[in-house]
Amino acid sequence: MTLPPLIPIELDRQPREVPEGLTLAALVDTLGHAPQAVATAVNGRFVPRAQRDAHVLQPADAVLLFQPITGG
Repeated sequence: MTLPPLIPIELDRQPREVPEGLTLAALVDTLGHAPQAVATAVNGRFVPRAQRDAHVLQPADAVLLFQPITGG
């Protein structure tokens, strides 16, 4: 079995390499976060939880994971 090539991304302002074709949902899972426990942004744009499975990471993407803020 051949592993996919790695692509460079920035995760929480740190360089990281991930497999080509990795989705944002898979990245969150790989990092051990529950999907509802973190909010996500790619290249400064918020990515809703429902869209993470369809969002394939690209070389040089800047991914931020952060705690969602709730309240009133």
